[in-house]
Amino acid sequence: MKLLSIAILIIAFGAGLSACVSSAIYTNRVEDTYPPLGDMVDVNGAPVHVITVGQGGPVVLMIHGASANAREFTFTLAPRLDADHRILMPDRPGHGYSGRPEGSEQLGVQAAQMAGALKALAPGEKAVVVGHSFGGAVALRLALDYPDLVKGLVLLSPVTHDWGGGGEAWYNRVAGPPVIGPIFSQFAPLVGPSVAKGGIDGVFSPNDAPDGYYEDSGLGLLFRPPEFRANADDMNVLRAQLAAQQDRYPEIDVPVILFSGSKDTVINPSLHAGKIKHQIADFTLVPLADSGHMPHHDHGAEVADAIARLAGQTDGQVDD
Repeated sequence: MKLLSIAILIIAFGAGLSACVSSAIYTNRVEDTYPPLGDMVDVNGAPVHVITVGQGGPVVLMIHGASANAREFTFTLAPRLDADHRILMPDRPGHGYSGRPEGSEQLGVQAAQMAGALKALAPGEKAVVVGHSFGGAVALRLALDYPDLVKGLVLLSPVTHDWGGGGEAWYNRVAGPPVIGPIFSQFAPLVGPSVAKGGIDGVFSPNDAPDGYYEDSGLGLLFRPPEFRANADDMNVLRAQLAAQQDRYPEIDVPVILFSGSKDTVINPSLHAGKIKHQIADFTLVPLADSGHMPHHDHGAEVADAIARLAGQTDGQVDD
């Protein structure tokens, strides 16, 4: 029995070592394939990577969702606006190439990092803030905590409220804890990319994903172990973070436009959009009967038009 235990330990150690080597190779390869496209801005002692397009005009800040990075907006939405707007697309903390300061699983910390990047790159400017999915929760927190920086919100299939339990992915629960999580995350590069590629159509359902979505979005960056754990930490506390935030939404006094796909299978639109529409005074709900969780791809022209309308309103300067 003792020899069997030793043999099992040796096999487990070998498998773990092999996974570590494989994940290091994967990380080097995926970062060569999808290098940083923007600038690094120091915010609260941590770098925030921000992709910027457009030479001038009103400022638009776009915040990506879970399992994603700033490239999410670069190939379908931003090109519709960059001729007349200055668009800032930051990586959220721990995602893409942004650092992850302590407490980054909290929406308030994430909003602070976004606010710091906006202040650094567009000083004195108010922005139309766009948030997709998890990024919608961060966009809302930015409007709550830094109202002087926000001109309006455009929310794309946002998660806004505590949904009451269920739906949490098992791999996030395993990747989060401090001991088993780092070990488990070493295996993410081995199976994650193939699973993600197979699941893209489900996220876009009932519409088709854009050709080359996996490559254009840099989705492979997610499976680097540190980012995989950061994403898990974000998701594992999201319900509690939303529960602490959701009663504050009546404080928001800027225009809010929310695009909600009626066939969204990632979140429950009637729960999130259905609740927040009663909490904000200047609120416009845009239901999309033929869309799922990715309206900025499926209905990019309509989303861009909404952003441009909010950006074109007066009062785009922060008062001194």
